[in-house]
Amino acid sequence: MLFSKDVWQRNEALYQETLNLPFNQELAQGTLAQDAFCHYVIQDAHYLEAYGRALSVCAAKAFDANGILQFSQFAQGAVAVERQLHGGFMQQFGISAEQFANTPLTEASHHYTSYLLATAWSESYPVVLASLLPCFWIYAEVGSAIYHQSVPNNPYQAWIDTYAGDEFHQSVRKAIDLIDDVASRVDAETLAKMHIAYTTSAKLEWLFWDSAYQQREWRVQAA
Repeated sequence: MLFSKDVWQRNEALYQETLNLPFNQELAQGTLAQDAFCHYVIQDAHYLEAYGRALSVCAAKAFDANGILQFSQFAQGAVAVERQLHGGFMQQFGISAEQFANTPLTEASHHYTSYLLATAWSESYPVVLASLLPCFWIYAEVGSAIYHQSVPNNPYQAWIDTYAGDEFHQSVRKAIDLIDDVASRVDAETLAKMHIAYTTSAKLEWLFWDSAYQQREWRVQAA
């Protein structure tokens, strides 16, 4: 069985829980509180910068030129989307550059970005691939699902269109094909670590969206 098919089946219930989060359901209906969406956009911009760094490290560890090229392009794409958030959604929803710069990572964002960067630097190429895949794949699947649920004149339609669009889905398909090729050549121990890495990131995807909906900050604050 292909790694992608196996890992999706193992984590399908987690995906459904992610799709059913109030954040995503209310986003599709256009009823999501603007404060929650703004909280999400700021944290997502911070996240994408770290994700781009992790993708760059992954490119450096790639087994072949194709992997180097693909993940270098993915890294560039992540940074481009982060800049689009500044120029698009942040302006649309009145988030100033100062507000973004002065808003630190939340607990959930810090946990997720730290995990990805630590994995990128310390683990083997196949495991790094697996840790990075959920951000691609789950976003694509959630984007497609809520695109078909979206109401007319949805204030969040531009976000939905980004992750339901053909360009993003083509990138996801490339990432899946690449990881399936790599997974077909690794030993059982590495494959097991790949499954753990994917599931960990998938759980952190759930946590990221749930935290945004609740607008959670750190549970302990500095004096």
